Amino acid sequence: MAVHGRRRLRELFDDAPTPHIAHPPQTHRRDYYLAADGSFSSDGSGLGVVIEARDGTRVARLAVPDDAPDNNVAEYRALHLGLDTLAARTPPGTRIGVLVDHDDLAANVNTAVLAGRHPDYEPLKPFHHPPGIGHHWRGIRARVAGFEGVRAARIDSAHNPAHTLANDPAEYAHVNDEPASCPTGGYDGGNDPQVPPPSRANRHAGD
Repeated sequence: MAVHGRRRLRELFDDAPTPHIAHPPQTHRRDYYLAADGSFSSDGSGLGVVIEARDGTRVARLAVPDDAPDNNVAEYRALHLGLDTLAARTPPGTRIGVLVDHDDLAANVNTAVLAGRHPDYEPLKPFHHPPGIGHHWRGIRARVAGFEGVRAARIDSAHNPAHTLANDPAEYAHVNDEPASCPTGGYDGGNDPQVPPPSRANRHAGD
């Protein structure tokens, strides 16, 4: 069930830039949307994940304590966790939109998507990622390759619903016990005309 009073992940994705990949209106045709965030402080780190279907139905939320050495590593760990969670719950052929508030991470994901279209899997431009992410970056690339379509968008941390979960995983530990939501099925492409997404369609009405 969609949560009232806040914007759906689909709407946030539609309004956000997707580094290194053109963002035409039809990119809102995703099956699922994943918001991830990682936090770091001297008191401890945390990973936050929010997953929704395209209609706003919540699929999963996670708030997990972590021991990341810095904030950059925490961001990659959070996305790895989110992609693993989504991959375990979705059928083949799934198209996803990823929301993160880390510029380089969003750019690296989209660069990895483009690299996956070439026989040698080499990126068109070098990846710029922090040291210490180890197998998490390899895991992210493997998950990206396993979905039918992936695009990453960058949003401000104030608009990232995973931010609160990552910054206080103990307070929000109850979300980890929420019942798993069943997949809603893939996008069939049959009933969605070539129009701007809902968050853009009426933006200039009355101008």
